[in-house]
Amino acid sequence: MFEQRLFEKYLSIINKFNQEENIIIFLGENDFCNFVSAFFACINSNVSLFLVNPNWGKQEWQQVEKIVTPDLIFGKINYKFSRNKQKKQTRLKGIMIPTGGTSGQIKFAIHTWETLTNSALSFYQFFGNLPINSFCCLPLYHVSGLMQVVRSFISEGDFVFNTFNYLKNNHQSIVNYQDYFISLVPTQLQFFLDKNPFFLQQFKTILVGGASISPQQINLARTYNLPLALTYGMTETASGITILKPEYFTNNNNSSGQVLPHANIISSEKTKDIDEVRQKGFLQYSTYQQNIIAIKATSLFKGYYPHYEEKEIYLTDDVGYFDQEGFLCILGRNSQKIITGGENVFPQEIEKAILNTNLVQDVVIKAEKDPYWGDAIASFYVPKNKGIKPEQIKAKLRGEISNYKIPKIWYCVTEIPRNSQGKVEINKLNRRC
Repeated sequence: MFEQRLFEKYLSIINKFNQEENIIIFLGENDFCNFVSAFFACINSNVSLFLVNPNWGKQEWQQVEKIVTPDLIFGKINYKFSRNKQKKQTRLKGIMIPTGGTSGQIKFAIHTWETLTNSALSFYQFFGNLPINSFCCLPLYHVSGLMQVVRSFISEGDFVFNTFNYLKNNHQSIVNYQDYFISLVPTQLQFFLDKNPFFLQQFKTILVGGASISPQQINLARTYNLPLALTYGMTETASGITILKPEYFTNNNNSSGQVLPHANIISSEKTKDIDEVRQKGFLQYSTYQQNIIAIKATSLFKGYYPHYEEKEIYLTDDVGYFDQEGFLCILGRNSQKIITGGENVFPQEIEKAILNTNLVQDVVIKAEKDPYWGDAIASFYVPKNKGIKPEQIKAKLRGEISNYKIPKIWYCVTEIPRNSQGKVEINKLNRRC
């Protein structure tokens, strides 16, 4: 997977530094061979490894500089760090993976080689203990790209890497990848559905995660017989905690799937219940009981740098439930829950209903303060054509969702701004077409 010559080059550079304390290395190589060789050289050394996006802008780098500054940088980045010799930094032997979470502020989740391999081995077991061949088009500094490297490495599978920009211009070529997994975020899936869905038919399994997949994407994927595997996971869990296998997706199951062998999903109505979870070890959800999702897994991160913490339980911001067959269904984020007229509403449910009308291309739901309702539900939507009005959308929603869930405020917009992972950038929303 990595070139021995490059591996030894990076190892030699690392060994030139004083090894009495873990040196802080930023890994931002754009080239796949360089990235993977440097990554494994760091894994084999006592270093604090930080994966970074070499294309971050000035604001992102300024955020990073407030958290940590490097002793050594592998790759080219467009930022000069100030040299503050008085600054004392926490030096951990580990792999720090960037995450923006829901706040948009960069944080680094602390992982170890053990947490990453625990996740990868569980994935390997879940899919029948067969070598994991990966076709990767996601950034390697992101957990979804990195874990493809780890899975193929520990299972002795094959690995193919192409940037998504390359695939945009070369999606007509069909090669035999019938034994390969490909991982996509919904925005990438949408590109292939629009341009050439047949490109995806050559893969054994198409893992899709990172953001909510739309009903239209689900329907089109089934129309083209694409072997989708919907996933639920995050940087903090070293990727997937639940996966819906393609055979269940084909049979009209739209859940986030079944829990992987290394993990448990824990029921917790309130944070204080976590104390009970720690004592009992594991509490299974009651069927259809909606609760905040808490995760117990051998792949859990060790806190956010610089605060190392052995975590038994990770309390997410997600709300969900298990159906009667044991499949996890995600309703949305608890922090994004809207309380309107005393009723709890999750934006994701409304967004899916609006997309199901087939009158809009994209939509995001927000709350706006209202003296009567408390929170009024506001819809930012991209119509399929300019003649479509809110009344037409509302008419199709009636009977599909409760009246109190139908948005009170409608903003027609030209686009919903999303980042590279398909997540909405709320602060960039404009209110008019």
